[in-house]
Amino acid sequence: MSFIRPEVSAGLMKWREVLSGAAILIVAVLLMRNGLGARFWFGGLIGALGLGLVVSGIPRARARLGGGGAGVVDIDERRITYFGPVQGGAMALDDLSRIAAGPGRNWVLTSVEGDTLTIPMTAEGADQLFDAFAALPGISQSRLVQATGGAVDTRRVIWEKPHPRLG
Repeated sequence: MSFIRPEVSAGLMKWREVLSGAAILIVAVLLMRNGLGARFWFGGLIGALGLGLVVSGIPRARARLGGGGAGVVDIDERRITYFGPVQGGAMALDDLSRIAAGPGRNWVLTSVEGDTLTIPMTAEGADQLFDAFAALPGISQSRLVQATGGAVDTRRVIWEKPHPRLG
């Protein structure tokens, strides 16, 4: 039995990287304030770690929608697999040609062959997609966060695979 309400626990889990980074920053400031020499420099190093967690955690927390949606997402060795109640599929990250936010808060992945895979943004494990997408060349984290921000009426392209130029 937990003494923390479920909605508070969900909020803490959503912002876990930011909260951890802030706690590390507090410890770092205390070390730097009370120490000289090695203690000061050690505090500075862990402060940089804490700052890195805060900076990288903010967009991830904003993009997390929580679970409870239909299906399960699994990512293994740059291969995205979606196990849905009605449909599912798999697509290699290197075969992606387009990522779009579709109606009903879905990710719509299109391969270079033209195959599509639709994944609800609230599917279990869908928060892993944010990290997988971040590895794609030229993707904008702010566009990913905006795509998760609200209901979408039409398909909106978030990323397209860059085409090499000849000549």
